Amino acid sequence: MLSPAAFDQTRLWFPCRLLSVPWVSSGSMAEQPCLGPPASPAPPKPRSHPRDKWSKKMDFLLSVIGFAVDLGNVWRFPYICYQNGGGAFLIPYTLMAVFGGVPLFYMELALGQFHRTGAIPIWKRICPIFKGIGFAICIIGLYVSFYYNTIIAWALYYFYSSFSGTLPWASCDNPWNTPDCTNYFGKSNVTWTNFSRSPAEEFYTRKVLEIQKSGGLYDIGGIRWQLLLCLFLIFTIVYFSLWKGVKTSGKVVWVTATLPYVVLLILLIRGATLPGAWRGVVFYLRPDWGKLLSTAVWVDAAAQIFFSLGPGFGVLLALASYNHFHNNCYRDALVTSAVNCLTSFLSGFVIFTVLGYMAEMRDVEVEDVARDKGPSLLFITYPEAIANMVGSTFFAIIFFLMMITLGLDSTFGGLEAVITAVMDEYPQVLAGRRELFVLGLITVCFLGSLSTLTYGGAYVVKLLEEFGAGCSILAVVLLETIAVSWFYGIQRFSHDVKAMLGFTPGLFWKLCWVAISPALSSCSILSSVPGLGRSENYLGWKSPLRSRSSNITQHCQGHHVPKAHIDTSVKSLQGWGLHPALGSCARAGHPFW
Repeated sequence: MLSPAAFDQTRLWFPCRLLSVPWVSSGSMAEQPCLGPPASPAPPKPRSHPRDKWSKKMDFLLSVIGFAVDLGNVWRFPYICYQNGGGAFLIPYTLMAVFGGVPLFYMELALGQFHRTGAIPIWKRICPIFKGIGFAICIIGLYVSFYYNTIIAWALYYFYSSFSGTLPWASCDNPWNTPDCTNYFGKSNVTWTNFSRSPAEEFYTRKVLEIQKSGGLYDIGGIRWQLLLCLFLIFTIVYFSLWKGVKTSGKVVWVTATLPYVVLLILLIRGATLPGAWRGVVFYLRPDWGKLLSTAVWVDAAAQIFFSLGPGFGVLLALASYNHFHNNCYRDALVTSAVNCLTSFLSGFVIFTVLGYMAEMRDVEVEDVARDKGPSLLFITYPEAIANMVGSTFFAIIFFLMMITLGLDSTFGGLEAVITAVMDEYPQVLAGRRELFVLGLITVCFLGSLSTLTYGGAYVVKLLEEFGAGCSILAVVLLETIAVSWFYGIQRFSHDVKAMLGFTPGLFWKLCWVAISPALSSCSILSSVPGLGRSENYLGWKSPLRSRSSNITQHCQGHHVPKAHIDTSVKSLQGWGLHPALGSCARAGHPFW
């Protein structure tokens, strides 16, 4: 491992020499050595409108946990785990968390808490030329809200439909069912063909989505007014949770962030008592050590941990900016990251005990019922199992209530990142007008979601979810790490942390920020570009959409060059773009140490 002295001799080409600043006395750019101990810009001065703060420490922790623990923990992690070696997958997953996810999680919390501002204006205090990252974060946040809340609306529709003596997806005797509907659960004398459909599948596709009225992406049809009403109710809840800032959202999360754990525990206990549950657990954890030799397994582990913990969305920056200055964000990062990863692992038991039960009842292998992933797992496979349990109505109600609260927490965080970033960037216009701004933002998100509420809305949701924000978020994470570690400087950032916590981050954290985390982000980006599956429904759509969405960060970052600097010298532009707004030459320090 390199010592600080050895590292100093291997530094990149853009250290102190590039971080020179204009000297006021001469009015020109002078090459000055950056001497003396590194320092950082002071925290922001008091504002005319004092910044809100969390009422309690638990308000912040529950908000962070609620954002990080979302629907993906329930549907994505169990599927990826068994697909990539079962118990063996926990090794790359843990390593990627330790060397990639948690360091970035810690970095974002520390940045937000020290600078006490949102994702757009924070870059003026770090490295102004990277300010486009903030705009990219806001665009991605809006983009995700266009489809993510529709999934919550589907869960709300199921929640309402669960209040019945017999669940509507339990039989084939409903008006929306077709002759292909086959209720074979627990029946040995039923013939299953390639055209057969379970009642749960037909309820989802023909009743909730009414996808039979759509011809695909080229003919998505009209809007389902029932889903429109569900989405309106979801956004109404979101508005009244966010309109007053962290004072209101910090109280709502006491319910929305804790209820899922109560429900998960209930479902785990119920699942463990079902016949065949052990088969699902064995299938979930059975290690396939040969999978560890596959690069794809390690890439999947890195992608899962990045998207699960949520660095790059600007949410951690925003939520931490409302902390007290000396709050121990280091401990917060470790606790919330551990809770997130353990929740994903626990969710696997909740899912696979039920899949083992389904395999037992169908008299098939667990692998045959574990092929669904994503929304299909939550809206077809699991509800089908619930419909055949004793007390099915109760378990259906709490299951879909859990899904609603999991989704709402993530929406709270995602939109709060946009709200905080924009309001901090334009305080002269938006100060004192938070309620109106939040109303306008919610309206934009609602209108942007209309295409996902059509008869072919499921196609739109799948298209946006698969080919949308993935690459852009990874690019944001990479650029963010480079901006802080290489341009702002690890030494300066470490002094920021020491000013807040009283101690400097150790060598492990510095190495992760400087080299390991950027390398993992780069590998994830490179691996996510090729090899996308070919789907007939998305032919002609995925390539242009993927190219546009993956260029969000490039466009925002590349276009952030003020017109006033276009005609200036290269050195002046370097001085403006690479130097913090409140910096000085003595503050530049070494970019690493």
